[in-house]
Amino acid sequence: MSGIDDLPPLRQVINTHGLSARKSLGQNFLLDLNLTAKIARQAGDLSGSDVLEIGPGPGGLTRGLLASGARKVLAVEKDHRCIPALEEIALAYPGRLQIIEGDALEINPLAYLTPPIRIAANLPYNVGTELLVRWLTPPDWPPFWQSLTLMFQREVAERIVAKPGSKAYGRLAVLAQWRSDARIVMSLPPEAFTPAPKVSSAVVQLTALPQPRYPADPAVLSRVVATAFNQRRKMLRAALKGLAPDIEDRLVAAGLKPTDRAEQIPLEGFCALARELG
Repeated sequence: MSGIDDLPPLRQVINTHGLSARKSLGQNFLLDLNLTAKIARQAGDLSGSDVLEIGPGPGGLTRGLLASGARKVLAVEKDHRCIPALEEIALAYPGRLQIIEGDALEINPLAYLTPPIRIAANLPYNVGTELLVRWLTPPDWPPFWQSLTLMFQREVAERIVAKPGSKAYGRLAVLAQWRSDARIVMSLPPEAFTPAPKVSSAVVQLTALPQPRYPADPAVLSRVVATAFNQRRKMLRAALKGLAPDIEDRLVAAGLKPTDRAEQIPLEGFCALARELG
């Protein structure tokens, strides 16, 4: 017995289906069902929500989400080997788990989900950041999701919640904190995973705000932030000179010092500059 359902332990599932983790797919399986249940609880009350899960693998977190009462889980899995294991979970939770085999970067989940929608995932390392940026930068806001409960390498998690003046502060922090509340809610050591990665991991909770903290055009803000942090060692007047011929005047008008560097600029300052350049 697993403790949360009548399905077999994950190690047995992996052995039965020959699911050795593949580095090429960024896979590191979390086999402790107590931990996957704890991550599912971090996603909040799921009883009235559909949940999107990317990269479920053998289904540890999937089981946690369903046991926590998710109305429906949409599991998007690229690795064909994992599908039979996920189908066994679907049989144990009739009508509540839909499995799509495919690349999360190419699938529109809204075709399969009904709001309110939450996203919870132990994201594959090789696509995690790209997916997060997509979810944070939709053309319209609020987004289709209410919250994101995502596992990343600890270094990436710290970049998401970083504050100005720290080495971790950069594009991810600005994009995440502009339109959501972001915090680290769990830390996991390498030995919690199979195979054990070389780094620690952390779960980040992001809750969508009704509107951005400060007004700015999303495309302009994204371009300003990317350009500034692409040359983060340079002063702003040098790093951003390609954005406008009178960039020093624009910086001053936005209340910024042309001699400051990107990591010194708070979110409000980037938004002010985006408005000046918009």
